[in-house]
Amino acid sequence: MRNKIIVIGSLNYDIILKMPRWPKQGETLTAKEAAFAAGGKGANQAVQAAKLGIPVYMAGCVGNDAMGEFLLNTAREYGVRTEHIRQVKGSSGMSVVNAMEDGEVFACIVRGANYEITKEDIDRIAPLWEESGLLILQMEIPQEVNCYAIDQAKEHGCQVLMNAAPAAPLAEEYIKKCDYFVVNEVEAGYYAGKTIDTMGKASTEAQEMSKRYGNTVIITMGKDGAVVSGEGGTWQIPSQEVQAVETTGAGDSFIGGVGYALLNGMDIYAACRFATKCSAVTVCRMGAQPSMPTLDEVMEKKQ
Repeated sequence: MRNKIIVIGSLNYDIILKMPRWPKQGETLTAKEAAFAAGGKGANQAVQAAKLGIPVYMAGCVGNDAMGEFLLNTAREYGVRTEHIRQVKGSSGMSVVNAMEDGEVFACIVRGANYEITKEDIDRIAPLWEESGLLILQMEIPQEVNCYAIDQAKEHGCQVLMNAAPAAPLAEEYIKKCDYFVVNEVEAGYYAGKTIDTMGKASTEAQEMSKRYGNTVIITMGKDGAVVSGEGGTWQIPSQEVQAVETTGAGDSFIGGVGYALLNGMDIYAACRFATKCSAVTVCRMGAQPSMPTLDEVMEKKQ
């Protein structure tokens, strides 16, 4: 029974600064408050799926520092299976997030141990393939490892969801091997070579990308919602109106929600609607993983 999700990706220690505005060049601006949380796109997506109640195994690397121990312990507390996360000598990955009052965020990341993951780490998860229905990937680890993982997943009949974030060059042959290709408006613009700043443009581009790659393409548009395009057609999915506190992890919450929904038999349209509800809860609280909802919290959200 393929009821498990494998996430291969990054784990970062997040420092979140709540800012009144973006500082001017040369200005020292006092943050209103600071928060510290476990993050990284890979870990965030794994945690969201696990908090919803699905078995999730993660592969990645953390440093042999205090941050690495924190990242491992936090993932375990949220239900992620961490035996395939390897501790390596040196510093863990980290992120500094500047969160504005309107909920927008500006983040910088340090790769740290995330780039120590190797093809041998992927080989070690071989026993999991036959029980896993979905592999989730992002772009915060070396691309050659992502490509190797895609090949392994397809060889074992496991579907692949690639969240191409942050945007980086990826051979088209590997994009075509992914069953689901998910990007936000900025990342979509990177791969399309044009600006994607409206739902109409996103719909057109998602449809063109889906035809070009032969898979399902999802473009998330922040507070405007998302667009999904595949064999069944192209749909716009509106976001839920909420008072955003801080949007760190909203996209990762969406990905984890999609993964959970797909493995529970929802079609991709229903999966995206469900994932939108996950994100709506996440943006109403500080931090990424701490703010991500459980299944009960998602089901309490109104349609």
